[in-house]
Amino acid sequence: MKMRKLALCLLIAFLFTSFAGVVGAEEPFSVAAIFQTAIEEPWDGVIHQACLKAEKELGIKYEFAEKVSAADFEKVLREYAERGFDLIVGDAFLAGEEPSRRVAKDYPEIAFAFGSEFGPVAPNYSVFDNWIHEPAFLCGIIAGRLTKTNVLGVVAAIPIGEVNRLVNAFKAGALSVNPEIKTKIAYIGGWFDPPKAKEAALAQIEGGADLIYAERFGVFEACKEKGILAFGNMSDQNELAPEVVITGPVWDMYPTIEFAIEMVKKDAWVSMDLGEWSMMAKGGARLAPFHGFEQKLPAEVLQEVKDIQGKILNGTSRVPVVEEPPVSD
Repeated sequence: MKMRKLALCLLIAFLFTSFAGVVGAEEPFSVAAIFQTAIEEPWDGVIHQACLKAEKELGIKYEFAEKVSAADFEKVLREYAERGFDLIVGDAFLAGEEPSRRVAKDYPEIAFAFGSEFGPVAPNYSVFDNWIHEPAFLCGIIAGRLTKTNVLGVVAAIPIGEVNRLVNAFKAGALSVNPEIKTKIAYIGGWFDPPKAKEAALAQIEGGADLIYAERFGVFEACKEKGILAFGNMSDQNELAPEVVITGPVWDMYPTIEFAIEMVKKDAWVSMDLGEWSMMAKGGARLAPFHGFEQKLPAEVLQEVKDIQGKILNGTSRVPVVEEPPVSD
């Protein structure tokens, strides 16, 4: 009888602890992302890669929706909010600006962080952007030193602040070392139109440009055809055209995502501008590796870039942020 009672007590204790363990088990931190373009597009791709890294290194749960149209943006975002994700991130530029703010207002208990050209909104809507104007300036220095025609090209998306500041920084970097530089600038009128970007690059090459900053996809194809060197944008794009891509500004969103997750976990999330986490000093921006171009570029140019980069990192040099539409020469 005593043995039966003991066995029963042990069984009850086991069931209780098992049930308590199930009840007490924490759900993994969850992040959802909503993208207006395909994740192959560099801007949204950088955010996606940062979330994938957080999934691997921080053990979060991650879901995303890509190529979300303007008509569906709010619907998809509300579905994520209804499912109770801890953090929702994405690209709000243009079509997503108003709907993302409306949804965030309706779900104040959820943290929202969106790429935006506008400001944060209390209590839970934060903003970020690709503040990679510093490495864009460094690319301009390289271009200004290497050009033989004194004509550079830039093919970019849309003349809005976050694009303009990259174009202006590249142009300023080139002029800082070569005041004779002329820069031809073309906007393709959208985020992802490789054929149009290629066409614009070919026109610039015909106009004398011998180095091109490819702010958008499509430029490398033109450069390969014509034997022109180029600079990538957003990510390390050397593998797309190793024979022409020298380097380029790299945007690393992981510091931003990691910080956002940490703040939400601490119950310390507030609306804020997360821009500083996308700059060089915080590890959110850098130059892509040269992938063998170290042996092809003049040593004095590489040293000059290294010296100026060091000054940017230690705060003794600043790259001006100029968001007005640049003038094409």
